[in-house]
Amino acid sequence: MVMEPRPLSDGSILALDNARKGFGGLVAVDDVSFHIGRGEIVGLIGPNGAGKSTIVNLIMGVHRADGGKIIFNGENIVSYRTDEVVKRGIARTFQVEKPLLNMTVRGNVMIGAMLHNPHRDEAMAEAEKIIERVGLGRVAHHLAKNLTAQDRKRLELARTIATRPSLLLLDECMAGLTPEEIDQTLELLRQFRADGLSMLVIEHVMQAVMTISDRVIVLDYGKLICGGSPDDVACDPKVIEAYLGKRGYSRATAAES
Repeated sequence: MVMEPRPLSDGSILALDNARKGFGGLVAVDDVSFHIGRGEIVGLIGPNGAGKSTIVNLIMGVHRADGGKIIFNGENIVSYRTDEVVKRGIARTFQVEKPLLNMTVRGNVMIGAMLHNPHRDEAMAEAEKIIERVGLGRVAHHLAKNLTAQDRKRLELARTIATRPSLLLLDECMAGLTPEEIDQTLELLRQFRADGLSMLVIEHVMQAVMTISDRVIVLDYGKLICGGSPDDVACDPKVIEAYLGKRGYSRATAAES
C-alpha cells in the first residue's frame, strides 16, 4: 500500500509534495510525497541507492529539487540554502560522522549552540547540558578524533541537538553499533521525542527502525512503494521482494533475534 499525500495544511511539521530529483539520466527521487507529524518518528527504509540520502539532501538544501514542494512549518523551503534550513529548525546527522576532529567534544557542541547563543558563555552552558544528556560528560575534554565509534555517534547527535531543531534527520546513526549501544541510542531518541522533537530515521538496522518508528515509508528506485505501521510494512509483498527478504520482518521477528 502506498501512502496517499496528506494535505499540506494538516498540521504536519514536514510534507514532501511530489518531490523530484534527477542526476543526468538517473531519477534519484521520483515524485515522492510523504509527511511527518509533530512529535512523530518516521522511519525511511529501502535498498542501497533507493534515494534515501538524496531526500535528506533535498530537505537540507544540499541539492535543489527539480520539481515539487518541501513544506516545513507551512513554508516552502525547496529553494533554501542549508544555513537557512538549519536556522528554521531542521538538523541532520551524517552516515559518516563529521566532527571537527582536532576540537574537543565540548568545542564541537558549543559551535552548534552558538546558532542561537551568540555569546560564548551562554553557548558553552547549553553545550554542557547537552553533553551530559547524551552521556559524553566523561569525555567532554577529549578531542573528537580520539573518540570511540559509539561516542562519535553521540557527538554527532549532540551537535545537531545543540542547534535546537524541531525536526531531526538521522542518517544511519546506529550503523556499526553493538546491540547494547543501539538500545542506548534508541532510549536517547525516545527522550528527545518526549521533548517534542520530530524525526525522520534512515536506518539499515531493521530492529532499530522497526522498534522506534511510529510509521515506516519505503523507497525503491526513487519511488515510494509502501507506507504504514512497522508491522504492516514488514508484511507488504512489495517490501519483502525489494528489501526485507522472503521471511520479512516484524517486531515478533526482532524478539526472536
